[in-house]
Amino acid sequence: MLFHQISRLRMRYSSLFLYINYAINTSIIMDISSTPYALSNDTAYQTWRNHKLINFTNDINKLVIGVDNITTPTSNEIKALQGLINQYNMGFYRLNNPATEATKNKRNIPQFARFFGLQTLDQNLCSDDDKLTSISVCKQPNQHQYIPYSNKRLSWHTDGYYNTSQQQINSFILHCEHPAKSGGESLLLDPDIAYILLRDENPDYIRAFMQTDAMTIPANILNGKEIRAAQTGPIFSLHSTGALHMRYSARTRNIKWQQNSATLEAVEFLQQLWKTGSPYILRHTLQAHEGLLCNNVLHCRTAFEDSDDLQKKRLLYRGRYFDRVSTR
Repeated sequence: MLFHQISRLRMRYSSLFLYINYAINTSIIMDISSTPYALSNDTAYQTWRNHKLINFTNDINKLVIGVDNITTPTSNEIKALQGLINQYNMGFYRLNNPATEATKNKRNIPQFARFFGLQTLDQNLCSDDDKLTSISVCKQPNQHQYIPYSNKRLSWHTDGYYNTSQQQINSFILHCEHPAKSGGESLLLDPDIAYILLRDENPDYIRAFMQTDAMTIPANILNGKEIRAAQTGPIFSLHSTGALHMRYSARTRNIKWQQNSATLEAVEFLQQLWKTGSPYILRHTLQAHEGLLCNNVLHCRTAFEDSDDLQKKRLLYRGRYFDRVSTR
């Protein structure tokens, strides 16, 4: 018993020391004592937790906002989508007039995102020249090894979990041009809910996941050349706005977890959650001219069958942002 108590204290204070050093070099805030995410602040946590769970819905129809014109959304449309994102960290939109010329221009997607405070796109390895990524089944030189560009199942993750601590992905927009012939369903989980489930199971899981060396993604080597260095960081951290940020991948290969019992048990807890399911997991297959705007929620994708018609093959556009969605 004494050994476990000493180990727990060592984890708690070493984690705090590492977290402060990490915060100096990132956009996260250091003082978490007044937030619901501080394990010592149970009163604030219970209030926040109850608000999240009481207001939760898994009825997708209640999470979709109709938009008449993607280039000039009305203030009511903007506020409605912001309200969803404020509560659920995500919201869906559906274009009411998809036949209009305004909806057929790819450049309108980041223009729409700017109405929600999203300005800084991530230029990643697989993005197009405009920094949007065209997600379809293809075999481009930079994409052939990556599951998102195949029709295979995509495991649970947050976007950009392999990015540096200075370039964390805080939000993304996913716009559907053409759905798959069948399959391709998205499963989504609010990181706030993931935090609640983990903390309610065992607060030590949160301590472990806030360690700045909790998870390491090894370097990305392509054709013998290192195109991205290894990245180490926490699973949970706090953005400068005070919001919770999550960096996670459920992949089992090419990933290194801190080798302590709390971290490994927390990892296994999430793996079991993905296997058994949860009423807090949302499911939706984006249809043509629908989109998802979110604060980088946890998500995965089922396998799909594509159309034989080249004009009807699955095509989605994704924009990853360093900004969080503005909900004011």
